[in-house]
Order: sequence, then C-alpha cells, then structure tokens
Amino acid sequence: MKLQVALDVATLEDALTLARQTADYVDILELGTPLIKAEGLDAIKAIKAAHPDKLVFADMKTADAGELEADLAFAAGADLVTVMGAADDDTVRGAVAAGRKHGKDVVADMITVVADRVARIREVSKMGVSFVEIHAGLDEQAKPGYTIQTLLDDGRQAGVPFSIAGGIKAESIAAVQDSGATVAVAGGAIYSAKDPAAAAKNLKSLIR
Repeated sequence: MKLQVALDVATLEDALTLARQTADYVDILELGTPLIKAEGLDAIKAIKAAHPDKLVFADMKTADAGELEADLAFAAGADLVTVMGAADDDTVRGAVAAGRKHGKDVVADMITVVADRVARIREVSKMGVSFVEIHAGLDEQAKPGYTIQTLLDDGRQAGVPFSIAGGIKAESIAAVQDSGATVAVAGGAIYSAKDPAAAAKNLKSLIR
C-alpha cells in the first residue's frame, strides 16, 4: 500500500516546505484543491520539479470539461488527476481520455457520493479510471457518528482498486491496509503534526 500526503495548504511556499519534510516517507505528493486554486497550475510544475522521483497527484476535483481540465494538469506535470465521481459520465470519460493521451492515471474522487456509493464506484471504474478514492471530506468527517469504517466497508464491497481518504491516523492505517486499499491518503495527521516528517515516517512504518 502506498502512502499519499495531502498538501492541504494554501501557498506554494508552505507546500514546498511540507513536501520537503515528508518526501522521504511518502510515495505520492498530493496538491490539495485549495492550493491549486490559490497558486494555479504552476504549483504542479513546481512540486514536480522539486520532487521528480515522486508521483504528483493534482486534486482538481473536476466536475465538468473533464478532458480539458485533466489535460491541463497532466501537461503541467501531474501523474494523477482527480475527476469527481459524481460528475456526468462524459466528464469522467473525458478525463480518462486525457489520461490515456498522456499515459497517466485518472482517479475518481467519490467525495459527496454517500448514497449508493458502491454502485457508483463500480460504474466509474468501468469508465476506465485507474482507481477510485473513497473520500469523506472534512465536513462529512465533522458530522456526528462519522467513522472511517464505512469507507473501508464500501471499498471491500465494491471489489475494484481504491484508495481511502477520510481522517487516516496511526490508529487506523492498519485497518485501511487490511481493507485492501492500494493507497492511504493522510492529510491532517501529517500537516497538523508538530513534526510532519516524524508523523509521515511513523505512518509509513506502520504499513506492512
């Protein structure tokens, strides 16, 4: 299982700092959507230039014009790009077409998809995405009764390649791996830690 760090910061300077601190312990560097909105596609170029040996994940959360937006991100140096799993099927297919053009991977982000999530995961998988990210956003995580176990159960049931994003911590990363996830996405557990490098190192050490 790969470890992905979400660079959920608002400035390129902070993203470069966090990437430098954690790069030795993660496989994938994710540019969060707020970072891309604040800094533009140049942020993708900068992170890839600083860490050419790492997979760079552009969390575009594309909801329309899938081929165009994915093409822009891939041209800027992204290795993986997200399209919303809730988007129109043609949007998903368009992003996949851009991925094939560049020889890169498209990930369907399932954030906002709660009802009938397993069914939609299976649908978008058939459209050619490399894997799905079963993702509970910060607002969903803040709701009473939220548990990451729901995401893990859906991943197991769907039976397709998936990643998990939704409050992964040291206490839960073993369960994420046991669920069959190919990627564990850690955000706050790393960037909110007093020592992000140590936090990333510890999470990586817990992956068997």
